[in-house]
Amino acid sequence: MTLPPRTAALPMYDLQPEAVQAWWRGLAAALRREGVPEVPEVLTWPDDLEAHWLQPRLLLSQACGHPLVTRLWDAVQVVGAMRYAAPGCEGIRYSSLLVARDGHAGGLAALAGRVAAVNDPGSYSGCIALRRAVASVGGDQRFFGRTTFTGSHRASLAAVRQGAADVAAIDAVTHALIQRHQPALLQGLQVIGRTPLAPGLPLITALHTSAQELRALQRGLQAACRDPALAAERRALLIEGFEAVPASTWE
Repeated sequence: MTLPPRTAALPMYDLQPEAVQAWWRGLAAALRREGVPEVPEVLTWPDDLEAHWLQPRLLLSQACGHPLVTRLWDAVQVVGAMRYAAPGCEGIRYSSLLVARDGHAGGLAALAGRVAAVNDPGSYSGCIALRRAVASVGGDQRFFGRTTFTGSHRASLAAVRQGAADVAAIDAVTHALIQRHQPALLQGLQVIGRTPLAPGLPLITALHTSAQELRALQRGLQAACRDPALAAERRALLIEGFEAVPASTWE
C-alpha cells in the first residue's frame, strides 16, 4: 500500500508567503541532512488548520497554544518553539499588543462597553489573551458591548482602524511583521498595552512520527537557525532561534 506524501506547513505568520517558502527551502535541506525522510519540497497552505494539524502524515507545522491544550493534546507531538526578535517577545514566549485608534486615552479600562475585534475564538493571542487582559482590569465576559470576529489579525486591525471596532489584541510577532512589511496597516493605530508573556506557537508533528525522526527534526531546526547562509531568510521572518521544549511548556 502506497502511503500519501508527508506534509508540512508554517501557516501562522504568513504575511509574506514567499519569505516563508524561502525559509522552508533552507530548513528542508537542513532536515534532509539530519536524516529526516520524505521532506516535502514545498509547503502546503491549508484552509482547514485543524484537519491539517491532525493529518497522520504531518511532518511539521506550527499551531496555536490554545488548540494544542484543548483539542490536539493527545493527537500530535510537540517539536519545540521558535524564538522571535520582536517587541513583546522573550525567549520562546510572546505577548499580545492591545491596539486602539490614535487619540484613545485611558488604556483598556476606558474601553468598557465598546467593541472588541477578535481574529478567532480559538486564538490564544487574539481572544484568550484579551480576555485575561480584561480580567486584569476588573472586567468580566460582559466588559465589551460587543465582540466582532474578523478571521485574522490583519482584519482585526482593519476593523479598529475603520471604526468597526475599538480594540484588538494582536500577536506581537504578527504586529512586528506588519510594521516591517506592511506598515500602512498600522496607520492611525496605537498600542495601548501589552498582555503578560505566554509560551509562543508550538511546532508540532504527527503522533506517529518516530522518536528518532522527532530528534532529527529538532536537530534540523537548530541547524537551520545557526546557518549563516539562511540569515536573510531568518531576518525576514524575525526568527532568532529554536528551542526543543516539551509539550508541558503549554500546560
